[in-house]
Amino acid sequence: MNSLLKRQIRKFLSEDLKNNKDLTAFFNAVDLSYNNFEDQSRMIQRALTISSEELYTANRKLQNETEEQKEIIEKLKNVINTLKFYNLNENEKPENIELTGANLADFIDHKTKEIVEMNKQKQSLLNELSIQNQELSDYAHMVSHDLKSPLRSMHALTTWLAEDYKDVVDANGKKTLDLLRNNVEKMDRLISDILDYSTIGKNQIQVYDVDLNKLINDILEITPIPQHIHFNKVNLPIIKGDKHRLKQLFNNLISNALKYNDKPKGYIEINVENQTDYWKFSIKDNGKGIEKAYFNKIFKTFIKLECHSESAGIGLSIVKKIVELYKGKIWLESQVNIGTTFYFTLKKL
Repeated sequence: MNSLLKRQIRKFLSEDLKNNKDLTAFFNAVDLSYNNFEDQSRMIQRALTISSEELYTANRKLQNETEEQKEIIEKLKNVINTLKFYNLNENEKPENIELTGANLADFIDHKTKEIVEMNKQKQSLLNELSIQNQELSDYAHMVSHDLKSPLRSMHALTTWLAEDYKDVVDANGKKTLDLLRNNVEKMDRLISDILDYSTIGKNQIQVYDVDLNKLINDILEITPIPQHIHFNKVNLPIIKGDKHRLKQLFNNLISNALKYNDKPKGYIEINVENQTDYWKFSIKDNGKGIEKAYFNKIFKTFIKLECHSESAGIGLSIVKKIVELYKGKIWLESQVNIGTTFYFTLKKL
């Protein structure tokens, strides 16, 4: 068992409780949970890294290459139809061919067949990659469930301990148990966020009308807004997209603006600009601000500028991945002690 945690729990227990057999069983259960958690945590990190980074990138690259090859084939077919009355021996090299020669069409036809064969091989590779993605996704869900099981056990055990010994455990002991439960809940959220991050982009985007005004209002109804922070937004459009992903996107950015606002009179503003092919959004606050050296780092997983108890260090990574899923980009402008503005674009679908 984590030695620091064991020492802290024993520190606030009476002598009778330290030797209590029920508590010994509790310590053993927590100890086993820690051992299982450490082993399985390494497995899920490795699996999710492979799934969310390498396979996602490779899948996108192959899909783009396939579309490019299709365009080339169509162009070559048009050339062949125009020059089909020419005859060219397949053993002739392209550098020896005159554009006015009688055999140009057959040469192009030969190259077209090669490209078609390459496309078949790429499609086969895409199919295999899709199967591997699904297998890794299933594995990530399985490991996530296995990781959460000991956490739920730890949470239940600490709750029972607090209830059964509420008249024995002093205030410091109750505070320690509350701290333990809070950290278990934090780890549970972190596992959920990692799993969510790994699955973004695995499936096609669901496209339907989403009223962003209603979506933001729904977020604000379940988000505690401190009285000293003023929230303002322009009239937002109805856009094509997936409500779940868009809610994640705005919720993470609004939550960050709230967490890191240290001003006596804070504000958060949401604006939108209707561009030709994109919607350009901005979320502005007058909080702590971010140094320029961290502008790119904050979008990487598990990078936190401050040790905030409610931050898992993955929220902005999810935001970036969702924006890229909608073929947009995200960037920021910020000054320390003045505030930050996050900009992002979403392609009109």
